[in-house]
Amino acid sequence: MTLLAFETSCDETSAAVVQNGRVLSSVVSSQIKLHSEYGGVVPELAAREHLRNLMPVARSALAQAGVTAAELTAVAATRGPGLPSALMVGFKAAQMMAFVLHKPFAGIHHHEAHLYSPWITGNPVAADFDSFQPNVSLIVSGGHTILVRVNALLDHTVLGGTLDDAAGECFDKTGKLMGLPYPAGPEIDRLSEGGNPEAFDFPRPMIHEANDDFSFSGLKTSVRYFLRDHPETLDEPKRLRDLCASVQAAIVHVLATKTLKAARRAGVACVTASGGVTCNRALRRRLEADCRSSGLTLRLAQPNLCTDNAAMIGILAGLRLQHIASADMSQEVLPDWDLNEMGGCSAG
Repeated sequence: MTLLAFETSCDETSAAVVQNGRVLSSVVSSQIKLHSEYGGVVPELAAREHLRNLMPVARSALAQAGVTAAELTAVAATRGPGLPSALMVGFKAAQMMAFVLHKPFAGIHHHEAHLYSPWITGNPVAADFDSFQPNVSLIVSGGHTILVRVNALLDHTVLGGTLDDAAGECFDKTGKLMGLPYPAGPEIDRLSEGGNPEAFDFPRPMIHEANDDFSFSGLKTSVRYFLRDHPETLDEPKRLRDLCASVQAAIVHVLATKTLKAARRAGVACVTASGGVTCNRALRRRLEADCRSSGLTLRLAQPNLCTDNAAMIGILAGLRLQHIASADMSQEVLPDWDLNEMGGCSAG
């Protein structure tokens, strides 16, 4: 099975060619520079850029894979969640291509694809499902923070999610309060490396609650009040680094602690993590340390597969298409995860 996948749920235009679980090519065109002056993703601009970039990105992915459109056996795209206008570009283009080529089409749930990105690894990059085991998965980015129990391939249950701001959104919005450029999450990560994470005490929202939900709006508000009362912090490089490290420590503490609690409650031996915030070095270190001390296996999505990408869309599409009868291959395969569940992309 050789398929072309599109991902346009937010501000990355991506296409990938996946063949029998192996990623032959993965091309991503980012819009960060375009949206940085607005402090967040502008949906209308994102959709316009997707229209401009989608076909060049698709041609590049096919060329890198050494595959022609006529050789494709299926086409896939992200169906949701995300920015509706951005999603529409990739989804409708993929549907049209499948129709013209008379090939099966799969609409993929963005969050569900993240669940399997920690299992995409190696050189060449391929899905390592032979080593799959039941796990609790943390999906964490600018638009969503979700804990999911994955019982088996294509069998999962959402345990909890954010009740307000996602973790990545909290990183970006607190960073904006500090005057850092968008997206502020990576900048906070960079500055935190030279800071003291215990310099300032910020709240750890819902960390003692007996559920798997998250809330980060209170932490954001706490930072706002701190800066109102201590504006001089931003004028001193050392104190700014300490502030970044302290905010990051609070977010990471909540994410890691609740993830490990959920894993113990679920009785699984494996934890996985994916999504853009999983690139954060402090989070990766904390999850590694906590899982090691708890005797749990940890699988982290590799950094280039943490952010939005079509490779994970293609991997999941191939998995789904393999699990339906050949007699049904002419029909659209759509996600079975509620598209409205647990939010979507964070827009400015």
